[in-house]
Amino acid sequence: MLSRLVRRTHMYLALSLFPWMLMYALSTLVMNHRAMFTARFGEGPPPFDREREVPYRGSFADPGNPRAVAREILASLRLEGAYTVAKGRDGALVINRNDLIAPRRLTYSPAAQTVTVERMRYRANAFLERFHRRRGYATGYALDTAWAVTVDLVIVAMLVWVLSGLWMWWEMKVTRRLGALALVGGTGLFLMYLATI
Repeated sequence: MLSRLVRRTHMYLALSLFPWMLMYALSTLVMNHRAMFTARFGEGPPPFDREREVPYRGSFADPGNPRAVAREILASLRLEGAYTVAKGRDGALVINRNDLIAPRRLTYSPAAQTVTVERMRYRANAFLERFHRRRGYATGYALDTAWAVTVDLVIVAMLVWVLSGLWMWWEMKVTRRLGALALVGGTGLFLMYLATI
């Protein structure tokens, strides 16, 4: 009974979290071979292309708070979501809207009373890296929090896979010798890297 439960849990976790595991595998591959993408696209992040420039004569509830101002600007342009903000030249606010698929940079110029919206050019490697590094609990947005909860589930699933894999290996007597060799070899390799890198 317990063996059946362990096997089913192992399998259904793998099936339900397949997209995340594929994303983490591909994004890690991209990060591990970054030089190949740098040779093709050049150093640094993808460039931004101007989408639009709009007049912006808003009055803000808390004009001295850059985060509050940025939130109001994003809401008025229907671009709500996770963001960072920094003061730019001439008192301008530079807002980076952290979208997985289409990150945008908004520059609010109080002097010109305009907001310039730029969209990051798509590159598959940058897209995958954004997925890999996505964080969500601190943003205050429900979808980001849901993403973070799912990532926590993936972490728990990995631990379950390790433990259930050990259980299944030990349960199948015919695999014990070769399994022990794999376990000792993998652990030894890991410890060697840990000691020497």
